[in-house]
Amino acid sequence: MLKYIWILFISSICFSQSSIDKAEMYISSKKFVSAQSEMQNYLVTNPDHDKAIELLGDAYGHQRKWDKAIEQYKTLKEKNPNNANYHYKYGGALGMKARSISKIKALGIIGDVKRSFLTAAQLDPKHIDTRWALVDLYVSLPGIIGGSYSKALNYADELEKLSKVDGYLAKGYVYEYDDEPELAEKYYRLAIKVGGSVTCYEKLTSFYDKQKQPDKAIGTLEASQQKNQRNAIHYQIGKVCADYNIQLEKGEKCLNAYLANYSAKDGVPKEWAYYRLAQIYRHKKEKSKALLWINKAITGLPKIDVFKEEKALISRL
Repeated sequence: MLKYIWILFISSICFSQSSIDKAEMYISSKKFVSAQSEMQNYLVTNPDHDKAIELLGDAYGHQRKWDKAIEQYKTLKEKNPNNANYHYKYGGALGMKARSISKIKALGIIGDVKRSFLTAAQLDPKHIDTRWALVDLYVSLPGIIGGSYSKALNYADELEKLSKVDGYLAKGYVYEYDDEPELAEKYYRLAIKVGGSVTCYEKLTSFYDKQKQPDKAIGTLEASQQKNQRNAIHYQIGKVCADYNIQLEKGEKCLNAYLANYSAKDGVPKEWAYYRLAQIYRHKKEKSKALLWINKAITGLPKIDVFKEEKALISRL
């Protein structure tokens, strides 16, 4: 009898871990509905399992079902008031809901968002994501309802103590929004010097794009490609060249390289590269080549309006 009970106990543990593992696998594979179903079924017989509740909240969040995600995280933070991550996730889901509703309705929950993040930051002095959330919150909010660049910089300072790369990126972000482009550029460059990841280069590239400095954006992308060797960067270079009508030969070469080495993991569908090539040939007044590429783009993705608009521009050459 004892042996039978022990077998049942071991089987229960194995089933539990198997179900949790499945949900995590579904989420990592972006199969959020499957993860949701897996955890809903599991929670019927294990209603107090914290990890299962968290994964269900994550599955809802990835589907932008904010109210349902909020419900799961609220349960967790009330059960575990000293767990910083649960407060952070609750505040994050509330914040995303606030972005999806009217500004007037959002005002009613901003206070809860802020309190959740501040609680998480207090509970865990090393919680990087919470400090990023506070930087973003204080930058995004108008001053009249609690926005503050100085408070955002305070949390950027805390980030810098935990991770220089995160700190520099956060400061670049704050200064960019505070309309201090020289300081923003300085800190984005420092992030590249210390970290050198694709993300660091992307932040500086995006900054230059917003500042209408395409040559600097291209230079940054080329440096990123040299260091990180990502095919997707070829597309980004071609995009900047096409959008700004500069360095067209380089843009053409990069887009052809992107297409020659394309795989689904590159993220941007081939049709967008066709569209960028069509733009480049329109700039070069080569109508037949431009039409060839834009027709390929439209054939592959016929519902994209910007492709049709580009064809109209090419037809007027």
